Amino acid sequence: MEEPNPERAHWAFVAFFTGLAGYYLATLAVTALTAERFERFDVSSPPVLGPLLLLLFLPNVLLGAGPAAISRFRGDGPAKEFGLKPTWRDVKVGLACGGLSLLVAWIVALLLLSVRRDTAESRSALEDIGLLSGGRSVWLAVAALFVFAGAPITEELLTRGALWRALEHHRVPRTTILVLTALIFAFLHEESWRTLGLFAQGMAIGAARMITGRTSSSMVAHATNNLLPAVYLYVGAS
Repeated sequence: MEEPNPERAHWAFVAFFTGLAGYYLATLAVTALTAERFERFDVSSPPVLGPLLLLLFLPNVLLGAGPAAISRFRGDGPAKEFGLKPTWRDVKVGLACGGLSLLVAWIVALLLLSVRRDTAESRSALEDIGLLSGGRSVWLAVAALFVFAGAPITEELLTRGALWRALEHHRVPRTTILVLTALIFAFLHEESWRTLGLFAQGMAIGAARMITGRTSSSMVAHATNNLLPAVYLYVGAS
C-alpha cells in the first residue's frame, strides 16, 4: 500500500485549524441555542432532553469534518492521507496502545488522588449526559456509541491526522510530534483536573500512530480507551 508523502502535506495546517475553528464556532452556537433550556436545570428532577444529546456532539463532529474535507480537496483524500482503512497490524497495535492508555490513566489518577483527594469533580460530564437523556434510552445508546466510535474518529483526524501530517511536513522530529499532539489532545478536552491523565493517554494513543505511521491505528487505540467510559455512560444511567 502506497504511503502518503509528507512533502505534499502543505494543506495539513489549514485542515487542522479548519477543524479547530469549526469546533469552537459550533460550541458557541450550541451554547447560545441551549442556554435557555438549561437556565433552570434541576439535578434532582432533570428534564428529558434525549434528542439534544446529538446537538451537543455536533462540535466534536466538526473536529474531524474539517481535516476530512480539506484533505479531500487539497490532498489525496482522507482514506490515503490518514490511512483510514485499518490493517490487521493497525488493529493489534491499536488494541495494545489503547490498553496501555487505560493503564496509564489509572496510574495517574491514583497518583493524583494520593496527593489531593479533591482532584476529581463531584459529577462527571458523562453523568450529566445520562441525566439529560432521562435514563437508558435510544438517545443514550447513540451517545454511548459516539463516545466509543465517533469521538475517536473525529479527534484522531484532527490531532494524529491533520496536525501530525502538518508537523511531519515541516520535518519536526517524531518524538516531538508525539508530545505536541498529546498536549493538544489533553487541552482540547478542557478538563483541567484531567489534563495530566489526558496527556499520558494521548502519549499512549499517539504511540500507535508513531509505530504504524497510520491514523487508523490511533483510532483503534482511542476507541479501546473509550470503551469503558461508553459502557459506563449507558449502564450507569438510572
